[in-house]
Amino acid sequence: MTSTGVGSNGGGSRAFVRRLPYLLPLALFGVLAAYFWAGLGMDPHAVPSVLIDQKVEPFDLAPIGGRERGFSSADLQGQVSLVNVFGSWCIACQIEHPYLTQLAQQGSVPIFGIDWREKDAKAGPAWLGQHGDPYALVGDDPQSRAAIAFGVTGAPESFIVDAKGIIRYKHVGPITPQVWEETLWPIVRRLQQGG
Repeated sequence: MTSTGVGSNGGGSRAFVRRLPYLLPLALFGVLAAYFWAGLGMDPHAVPSVLIDQKVEPFDLAPIGGRERGFSSADLQGQVSLVNVFGSWCIACQIEHPYLTQLAQQGSVPIFGIDWREKDAKAGPAWLGQHGDPYALVGDDPQSRAAIAFGVTGAPESFIVDAKGIIRYKHVGPITPQVWEETLWPIVRRLQQGG
């Protein structure tokens, strides 16, 4: 009985080992399929940030060429604002920029700009001169000081900051009319109403 039992278990183990080369790729496929299936349901622009609901770390950026004032964390106090990270080198920023200019003309929320990682300090001001300037204030950030304070990972990125200087939302990618109407504006309006 004992030898039969041992033989059965040993036979089962050997059969499993023989099937292992076939089972491993199947298991790997199952894991990858589950990963991609979960990813299909995620919004690529809704990137979670550990800095959401955190006060912006203090920063003070110099003005870009042609402006007298830069942009600092103190400018975020007392009003809900939209902070936009851009660069003259950023192709997606060119797609976003006309709509930002339109938003600035509406005056529903102040838009502050962070001119990020310009290799040439004249490039950002020249770019704004060519495409229009929607920003209440713009800071030059070649060393990513403000970008680190916001947890920036690329451009364009935009942040909704409440009147206490706390980051409430992060948007990755160009702001489009749909993004503004369906996502950003409802958050801005709620915060402006004290929500």
